[in-house]
Amino acid sequence: MKREVAWRMFAQEFNDAQFEEKGTGEMAPNYVITPLGGRVNRIFLVGVLTDVEPVSEDGGFVRAHVSDPTGVFTIYSGQYQPEITEQLTSIEIPAFVAIVGKSRAYIPEDGDMLYASVRPQQIMIVNPEIRDQWIVETCNRSLERLQAMNEAMKMTEDYASELKTLGYGTYFSQCIETAVQRYDHIDLEKYKRMITEALHYVTEGPGAILDTSQDHDSSSSTDNKPPAALPPDQKETSDEMQEAEDTVLEIIRAVEGKDGALWDKITEQCEKKGLDVDLIEEALNGLMEKGLIYEPVLGTIKTT
Repeated sequence: MKREVAWRMFAQEFNDAQFEEKGTGEMAPNYVITPLGGRVNRIFLVGVLTDVEPVSEDGGFVRAHVSDPTGVFTIYSGQYQPEITEQLTSIEIPAFVAIVGKSRAYIPEDGDMLYASVRPQQIMIVNPEIRDQWIVETCNRSLERLQAMNEAMKMTEDYASELKTLGYGTYFSQCIETAVQRYDHIDLEKYKRMITEALHYVTEGPGAILDTSQDHDSSSSTDNKPPAALPPDQKETSDEMQEAEDTVLEIIRAVEGKDGALWDKITEQCEKKGLDVDLIEEALNGLMEKGLIYEPVLGTIKTT
């Protein structure tokens, strides 16, 4: 049996998955089908490990969360990988980690919503530079899938065959075809913003909008082409949020003690800087998603 590729994928796309493809036969792999054409059995992710908690009485089964700039991966580890579980519980939180793991899908009996998670096979503590490299590479991989999906959505049938004529590989084209056939609607603009915001987080520069309307060139499908500037209204919103996040982060660093900063204290200091409550909360959520802060206990915030 061939070894499955470990997909590089952001948490937002992985968590948006609504379908699972079950293999047939003994030991056949299962796949999580994502909106941009991911057919995920294994995944490689890098982010901030923000919490690990037992979900069984004996502590042999744990749940953890790893944050990237777009969202949070849910990690489960248990009795079948005791060494990994022990390693996971021994890591001092917060920490930058790289994880290779198996995708898992759960659909409650009383619902039709799919919940995707990861069962880790390998865990390594890494530095912020490795995390940033992963973000850039994952932006490139996501952009390639987004461009291919943009092309496929113009087609009516034989998606895989037509994508191959554009220069995409056979397996990649089949993955895109599977997603197009499964999803009634795929919001490409949403994933443009996801890639833009993730790249913006690494570069700390002005926001950018990605153009997928250009003709596909198979020789440069993963090139990091300079994106066009945001429209003025979107740029103003992006700049305002970036300034708010910078202000909130600076305040947290100033007021946090050994145990962190109380939420009310942060809000009070931010309001003195002219930020309203809604903007403060949005900035806090953004900083958590980027892994710059976390909530060790309810109502208390700490920087990573």
